[in-house]
Amino acid sequence: MELPGTQKINGKSHLEIGGCDAVELAERFGTPLYVLDEALIRQRCRDYLREFRSRWPEVFIAFAGKAFMSTALCRLVEQEGLGLDVSSLGELHTALTAEFPAEKLVVHGNNKSEEEIEAALSAGAGWVVIDSLPEIELVGECAQRLGRRQKVLLRITPGVDTHTHDSIKTGDFDTKFGILPIHAPQAVRQATAMPGLDLRGYHCHIGSQLFFLEHYRAAIEAMTRIAADIRAETEYAPQELNLGGGLGIRYQWSDRPPTVADLAEVICPALAAECERYDLPKPLLMLEPGRSIVGDAGITLYRVGVVKEIPGVRTYVAVDGGMSDNPRPALYGARYEVIVANKAEAEPTMVVTVAGKHCETDTLIRDVKIPPVERGDILAVPSTGAYTYSMASNYNRLPKPAVVLVSEGQADLIVRRQTVEDLVAQDLIPERLNRR
Repeated sequence: MELPGTQKINGKSHLEIGGCDAVELAERFGTPLYVLDEALIRQRCRDYLREFRSRWPEVFIAFAGKAFMSTALCRLVEQEGLGLDVSSLGELHTALTAEFPAEKLVVHGNNKSEEEIEAALSAGAGWVVIDSLPEIELVGECAQRLGRRQKVLLRITPGVDTHTHDSIKTGDFDTKFGILPIHAPQAVRQATAMPGLDLRGYHCHIGSQLFFLEHYRAAIEAMTRIAADIRAETEYAPQELNLGGGLGIRYQWSDRPPTVADLAEVICPALAAECERYDLPKPLLMLEPGRSIVGDAGITLYRVGVVKEIPGVRTYVAVDGGMSDNPRPALYGARYEVIVANKAEAEPTMVVTVAGKHCETDTLIRDVKIPPVERGDILAVPSTGAYTYSMASNYNRLPKPAVVLVSEGQADLIVRRQTVEDLVAQDLIPERLNRR
C-alpha cells in the first residue's frame, strides 16, 4: 500500500492526511467527508509548470475546473501560477467570485448559451474555445456587440481512439465535441473574417484517465498535419496549440500511471519534431490537467453502518454515502481501494463489497480485501479528489458532503455540508395544493 502525498499511518494506527488524523476529521466534520491534501495539489501544479517549462519555450497550464471546483481551489491554483478552464456559467461565476484573473480563464462547452458567451466576454475571459461552426458566429457577434476582440481557439476533433471508457472518449470522430478536420478550413476562414475574433490556434482533447502516452503523440501528429493542411489552403498558421488534459492517476494499488515528467517527455519532443516536419512555428503550448492535479490528493471518509454476511456468497459493508457522493462506479465501473482509517495497520483478512445507502444496488467497491469491520468504523476511499464532489447529486435527498482542505495539521472547511433545509429551499407548493 503506497500512500500518495502527505498520507501516512500515524502512531495510533490511524490514517493521517495533511498532518490530520482521518478519524478525528470524521468526528469533527461528520461523514461522508471529502478531504483534500493541499500540499499534494500544490506539488502537482508545480510539477506541470516545471516539467513543461524546462522542455518548451512558452507554456500555459490551466487547471480543468470540472474535476473539482470551489472558490478555495480557484485561489490555490491561482497562487501556483495556473490558469483555469471553465465550461459553464456556474464554473465561470465560481472563478469570478474567487476573484480569479479573468485573462487566465479558458472557456469551454460544446453547447454554450448566448448568456454564457456574453458573461465570459463581459468578464474579459482570456480565451474562448469554439466547439462548432455555428458557434463562430455566436461568439463573433457577441464580441462585436461588446466592442471586444476576443482570443479564440478552434476545437478540432483529431480522430484519435484512446481505448478508454466510451463515456470519457473525446477525440475520435464520433463525438459531440469539436470540429471535424474536413470542416476546419471553413472554420478558419469564418473565424479570421470576423472582426470581433482573434483566432490564436487550435485545441484538442482526446480523452480522460489515459495511461498510454503514445495517444498524445498520435494527437500531436494529427493536429500538426491538420494545421499544415489548413495553412496550405488558407495561409493561416496557429500561434497556440492546446492539447487538453487526460493524464490518468492511480485508483488501485496495482496501477502505475505515467508521471507528469513522462508526459512532458513525450509531448515536447514530439511537438518539436512535427513542427519541424511541417515547417510550423513553435506554438504556445497549452494544457488543461484536472484529474492528475486533484485526483489522488483526495480521500472520502465514510462511517460503517450495517455489515451483512450472506454465507458462502458475499459480505456487504454499508456506508453512510454512496452513488450520490461518488457516481463513478455506477457510471464507468470505476474501481477503488479501501483503507479502514481507524485500523490502518490491521491485517486485511476478509473480502467485502462496500455498498452505499441509496435505493439502488449502489455498489461503491466490489470484492475488496480489508480488516474485519464493525458499525462505527471509518472507511477511507483514496483517489477521490476528482469527479466526485463535482458530480455529486442529492439522490434520495441526501445532502452533499462537506469538503475539508488539510495542510500541516490544520483542517479548513472549504465547502459546508448541505443541510436538509437546503434540500427544500428551492421547493415551491402551488396554492391549489394548499387546499385540504
